[in-house]
Amino acid sequence: MREVAKLSTARDFRRDSTTAEKRLWEQLRNRKLAGFKFVRKAPVGPYIADFLCLERNLIVEVDGATHSTAAELANDQRRTESLKAKGYRLIRLQNEEVMSGMDQALVLVLEALK
Repeated sequence: MREVAKLSTARDFRRDSTTAEKRLWEQLRNRKLAGFKFVRKAPVGPYIADFLCLERNLIVEVDGATHSTAAELANDQRRTESLKAKGYRLIRLQNEEVMSGMDQALVLVLEALK
């Protein structure tokens, strides 16, 4: 039942994606970025990754203003360390990076994929 609940939560998160996440997804979906396959709002352990490229074990997170307090940043750090311990690499983009500089955001993702 736990896996079913995670999948349901992931579906809810996909439906409630931020504008920045939607814009980035348009650039990542259907192997548009250098042929790499991404999935969005994918369950990874106890977390749900914004975007996941399994072939490179890369997670791309798009963070907004809710990731700015000391407690939130500490939580993000714990999450990053946990995912790295599971063999994933993780990059974080800010909403503003995606909204006002998509080309540069995609360059950062491509660099992380290599």
